[in-house]
Amino acid sequence: MDMTEKTAAAEAILFASGDPCEADKLALAAGIEPIELEEVIARLEEKYAREDSGIELLRLEDSYQLATKQRFSEQIKQAFEIRKNTALSAAAMEVLTIVAYNQPVTKSFVESVRGVDSSSTVNSLVEKGLLCEAGRLELPGRPIAYKTTDAFLRSFQISSLSELPPLPEQEAQLTIDEVMNSEEDSGDAE
Repeated sequence: MDMTEKTAAAEAILFASGDPCEADKLALAAGIEPIELEEVIARLEEKYAREDSGIELLRLEDSYQLATKQRFSEQIKQAFEIRKNTALSAAAMEVLTIVAYNQPVTKSFVESVRGVDSSSTVNSLVEKGLLCEAGRLELPGRPIAYKTTDAFLRSFQISSLSELPPLPEQEAQLTIDEVMNSEEDSGDAE
């Protein structure tokens, strides 16, 4: 392994670690002799010292760590304020699944499938940008229909809904037409 490859290996280890990595562990993991480590570190410092790099190599006693340059702290803060990566609840995942496979759907359709009130979950997913309004249905009360967004696709790392895995026993699923017909029938009965 030449010095360029050893430097790349050390860089990959530091990047993957995220936390400070002790010099001896870094050398061992990268297949670098301890005497070569200083040259590898010097190469990385030179690479990250350039103005067009947003990363720097920190020396912390006998450890090293990759970090963002301090001058970009405001941009980083803004990015993480915009993109709050909060985990979705099981209820939110259920609602997203129902909408993704059956869209456009109403809240009442989602509630029929789940068997529980789902209004707050749907509203939360709209606020997060994972669902959006897809118009109103021509039914009494003109309920709002919902569909998934591009943010949904990005979040689940798919380029289209056709990449969703097939559902088992699709014949046994409830369709929006069946729910709409049952809503119309219940409205006629009153």
